[in-house]
Amino acid sequence: MKRTSRDIRTANRYEVLRQIIARSPTSRQELAAATGLSLATVATLVGELLDLRMLTEVGFEDSAGGRPRGLVAVNAAGGALIGVDIAETYVHVELFDLALNVLARAEEDIRPGESRPEQVVGHVAAAVGSVVAQAGVDAARVLGVGVSVPGQVDRDTGIAEYAPNWDWHDVPLLDLLGEHIAYPLHLDNPLRAGAVAELWFGAARGHGDAVVVNLGTGVGAGLVLGGGLHRGVSNSAGEWGHTTLVLDGRPCHCGNHGCVETYVGAPGIMQNLRELSAHSPLLHPEDQTATVDALARGVAEGDPVAVQVVRDTARYLAAGIADLVNLLNPEVVVLSSWVAARLGEPLLGEVREAVARHALRRPLAATEIVLSPIPTDPVCLGAATFALEGALQAVGQRGAQRAVGRT
Repeated sequence: MKRTSRDIRTANRYEVLRQIIARSPTSRQELAAATGLSLATVATLVGELLDLRMLTEVGFEDSAGGRPRGLVAVNAAGGALIGVDIAETYVHVELFDLALNVLARAEEDIRPGESRPEQVVGHVAAAVGSVVAQAGVDAARVLGVGVSVPGQVDRDTGIAEYAPNWDWHDVPLLDLLGEHIAYPLHLDNPLRAGAVAELWFGAARGHGDAVVVNLGTGVGAGLVLGGGLHRGVSNSAGEWGHTTLVLDGRPCHCGNHGCVETYVGAPGIMQNLRELSAHSPLLHPEDQTATVDALARGVAEGDPVAVQVVRDTARYLAAGIADLVNLLNPEVVVLSSWVAARLGEPLLGEVREAVARHALRRPLAATEIVLSPIPTDPVCLGAATFALEGALQAVGQRGAQRAVGRT
């Protein structure tokens, strides 16, 4: 699809604001160096963002032998953004200021059998209402809501096309949410949201090529290639959880057998435990979170069953990660989402050791494998950046309409 000059201008405006959020306060000269844009272009874009009250002038810095350089910073109070992380077992919502600091958060549990679209929408609407009330922000200041939902989504139409763990097909999610939420809505999935969060604030920052492995109920890989988010031709890139790990292996919700997800997603980890010790007290048959929490505690206490389950899970995970390392040659692989966070360093150590047995030496030597360093929910953070991108795009469209009106 050919990008118009307006698309390019929106992308440049977004990149300039991203750099300012990352290194606030900063000068126009530093922004030009960081983005590769000309100083004149940066000055124009900064002027637009100042007019929108997204930025503020904050004084000057001395430059070597020249005039003092004007500094700009994000105007944190210039707007609010909301990120929504819809997962198979919970809805987590966070409200951010424009500098992407968390001002409020809310969570709703999704219990087994409560995953019909209208039920999920009810949880999201309640949590969004809660964070706005907690933060006490004026509704007019909310620039948008970014919504992440598992599976394959159509960003342009707001349709959740396929969520295998819930058997959702072509759910008009943004239309349903729009009946309850008055703010602009923007849809994507956790692979993209998690990758953007790491690119802006986490372990992928400053790296051109990175893989963010999302380990939750579902599993996938957000891809940062050549310094930007890689979506694929139909916004479906990263469905690594549905690549085949074991021929004729465990059945998967997607209809295939032996997918990566069936061995390293939370239900797969429960199955690993079940196969090792069917009556283990670590197993909570109807509760993924409780089981993973019990395994984490068991490993910390040296429980041999817990240690072996994490080791077995790491072996499966490492085989899949080695494929990503060999295929994509990334600088960093980030283990993200709630399963990675709960199992933490013990899982990471086992994965690093096992990847070394599978990956080719040359690409592996250039790759670091780390846990996500983001202290809050990375998917909410990434989803909020989609709302920010949408707000900047809307500004560009309004500007174009005003220009047409003047002709």
